[in-house]
Amino acid sequence: MPEFVGAVDQGTTSTRFMIFDHAGREVGKHQLEHEQVLPRAGWVEHNPLEIWERTQTVIGTAMSRHNLSATDLAALGITNQRETTVVWDRRTGRPYYNAIVWQDTRTDRIASALDRDGRGDVIRRKAGLPPATYFSAGKVQWVLENVEGVRAAADRGDAIFGNTDTWLLWNLTGGTHGGVHVTDVTNASRTMLMNLETLDWDEELLSFFDIPRSMLPQIRPSSDPDLYGRTSGRSAIPEGIALAGDLGDQQAATVGQVCFAPGEAKNTYGTGNFLLLNTGTEIVRSKSGLLTTVAYQLGKDRPVYALEGSIAVTGSAVQWLRDQLGIISGAAEVEQLAAQVQDSGGMYFVPAFSGLFAPHWRSDARGAIVGLSRYNTNAHLARATLESICYQSLDVVKAMEKDSGVRLDVLKVDGGVTANKLCMQMQADILGVPVSKPVVAETTALGAAYAAGLATGFWSTTDELRENWQEDRSWEPQWSDDQRAEGYAGWTKAIGRTLDWVDVD
Repeated sequence: MPEFVGAVDQGTTSTRFMIFDHAGREVGKHQLEHEQVLPRAGWVEHNPLEIWERTQTVIGTAMSRHNLSATDLAALGITNQRETTVVWDRRTGRPYYNAIVWQDTRTDRIASALDRDGRGDVIRRKAGLPPATYFSAGKVQWVLENVEGVRAAADRGDAIFGNTDTWLLWNLTGGTHGGVHVTDVTNASRTMLMNLETLDWDEELLSFFDIPRSMLPQIRPSSDPDLYGRTSGRSAIPEGIALAGDLGDQQAATVGQVCFAPGEAKNTYGTGNFLLLNTGTEIVRSKSGLLTTVAYQLGKDRPVYALEGSIAVTGSAVQWLRDQLGIISGAAEVEQLAAQVQDSGGMYFVPAFSGLFAPHWRSDARGAIVGLSRYNTNAHLARATLESICYQSLDVVKAMEKDSGVRLDVLKVDGGVTANKLCMQMQADILGVPVSKPVVAETTALGAAYAAGLATGFWSTTDELRENWQEDRSWEPQWSDDQRAEGYAGWTKAIGRTLDWVDVD
């Protein structure tokens, strides 16, 4: 019997492969970064061929390090940066253009036009999403309209689309030699093209973006006992591994955090922050700037939905301090620098580099550092950066409580920033509730592994997965209510300073 399950975690800045045992413990991993292509202000791209090459390398390296063969893995799951859009030629396997990343804002005029003429309300009702640069459909439309030959190729049936999960599944199963063109309900729910009620592509929504249905992948459950396929052996990856789990990264983290009951919530701290609240099998429409999305679908069970608050820039703000300003040489140094001061000295930093996502949804916003005086130092800026991560999460929690009527009692957290103990203490202080981190903090890969393992019988029920969850540590709030209110009032003023900066037609 196979002893392990593997998971590809294809993220915004890197791709990794992780191997887990039956207790959900990490057995091995390998991770490689890929290039961030920034052609002009607001444009963010990745090379899909580089991502595929990195995927082959991390799987092959991790398995060889631990002397594992295909028969040692019960299944393989995929989790991915959602919304990032790839359009490629099904005959040659070559992308027509770089992957357009979820952070990219070049489609702001497309999104604005949808809201002006009322189509935005239809998208909100059917897809659960506001028209925004964040999602996939506008990116596909941009490629069709701006890359020579793609429209004609789409009309012929040669040009096909997928988020990075679809791109990898197609290549893993053979690519031009019989590769499967599939996605799962969670990734499909991030496109502005899927109807939340039917779980199928919607003809009216497709017409808004003039996207041929033939470009789109088949929508499948997140955990599929019928399998999406098996690794083909036409690459550096061992042949015959069952591909059975597929979840967008934040939904994967929700599964990895075992948030299987309505009212359970998690917050993932990565390039951005993503807070999801399980709302059960009923669709809850947001009136407070949140997204209604599919949390997961296990086999033939009814889909489970979630409210989501998506924040564009959190961990990447720390990268900005490192790469653009040079005030730290590594992301881990920000905690030490911020700890040199007791507070941010009246400074607020709103990292709205690509506009504001939930709950504001303002593509006209841009980043701002406010409240500066001669007193402020780079340590104050480092602390304000960490506070910005926490305040943006508070904005989402407030909207979530308003929509759902559920008061948050504890916040489960995961992702790279949770290694920053100062930031997690700030999060507890700013929220006013305990923050709890599991032993396995990188729960996106774990969630993909769980989905694949459930599909193939490696794990039998979600109750079995709950038994695997263990708390590593928690942080209790230390601020007074007055401190919390004063800090949030300043944050709200700072948000106001970022608005109306860019003219959006």
